[in-house]
Amino acid sequence: MRVHIPAGIPPRSPHVTATTAESTEPTPGSSASRAAQILARPVSINGLTVPNRIVMAPMTRMFSPGGVPGEDVVSYYARRAAAGVGLIVTEGTYVGHESAGESDRVPRFHGEEQLAGWAKVADAVHAAGGTIVPQLWHIGMVRRPGKPPFEQAPAVGPSGIRLDGTQDGRAMTRGDLDDVIGAFAEAAAAAERIGFDGVELHGAHGYLIDQFLWAGTNRRTDAYGGDLVARTKFAAEIVAAVRASVSADFPVVFRYSQWKSDNYDARLAETPEELEAVLAPLAAAGVDAFHASTRRYWLPEFDGSDLNLAGWTKKLTGRPTITVGSVGLDGDFIRGFAGEGSPVKGLDDLLDRLEREEFDLVAVGRALLQDPEWAAKVLAGRFDDLAPYDAAALKTLS
Repeated sequence: MRVHIPAGIPPRSPHVTATTAESTEPTPGSSASRAAQILARPVSINGLTVPNRIVMAPMTRMFSPGGVPGEDVVSYYARRAAAGVGLIVTEGTYVGHESAGESDRVPRFHGEEQLAGWAKVADAVHAAGGTIVPQLWHIGMVRRPGKPPFEQAPAVGPSGIRLDGTQDGRAMTRGDLDDVIGAFAEAAAAAERIGFDGVELHGAHGYLIDQFLWAGTNRRTDAYGGDLVARTKFAAEIVAAVRASVSADFPVVFRYSQWKSDNYDARLAETPEELEAVLAPLAAAGVDAFHASTRRYWLPEFDGSDLNLAGWTKKLTGRPTITVGSVGLDGDFIRGFAGEGSPVKGLDDLLDRLEREEFDLVAVGRALLQDPEWAAKVLAGRFDDLAPYDAAALKTLS
């Protein structure tokens, strides 16, 4: 395997990073010590051991002209691995289907030059002591006409219906379904071949896989539409194809959400029983861990229980789960990405939930975007050094 360490990014030791070398140890029994003890524990996902419970959440950055991640992208991810992030989930990457995306600056996970760029990213993250999985993505009916990287490609989805209910795309044929399933499988095989530690399938936020799961966009009358279980068929076939294309111990993570990009009140499931009907076929198809996307991790998912979406997912499937949603910040991430800042929020509730094993890992988004050393500071108990989120962080790849 090639080892590529960007200049100025030293590899970390198992428990102390170069960015925390001058830090003092947390006082035993203190809040800081508790954070270190709870977050620093390793966890296994299939054949992968993640060195701690901190995950970098996938965040679209659009700094890859031609879909190729360059040296700035390599440094961006490696810097966070060197500062203590246990698992990095990359920004969404387009699979090899012409309708998969709508930007020539979002990275792609197909093509010789693109995959060579991603191999350097994986090498650098490993050299810095972290683990990394690419998020594989198809946007489906979110695609707008005439957009790159393939201007003539149509918007496609289960029924040609956009999230707002308008119908101006094309309902996918059996051939289309096979092509997309194959594209996900090929991307997963490529990820293992070039040195990644697993893959995450983007089944959330109203993109293609989620469009099949949600009744609002799936009006099909064939085997891929109908009740909750029928609507999981496409997602389950993607999972099964991915599982068959990689080694048995290569982790497959599935990200899903109730909410959609243009409909924050949308829900796949109104009850735990309905949620189990969605998740069980995916687990059976080969999902090793679920990444349950919420806007605020501390909110209960169903009446009568304090469990959040990740907590219910773990309870219903028995699989490891990743929680996410405004971790470390007091403010909704939607407003954050719309240009609003957010103050720092304490982690006591998060630590309580981790300690009682409601979920297994914690994905951090804007806080890590703002500060590459966020994980190092939290693991060392340097809470006073944490900075509020400034939306200006979106403008650079620091």
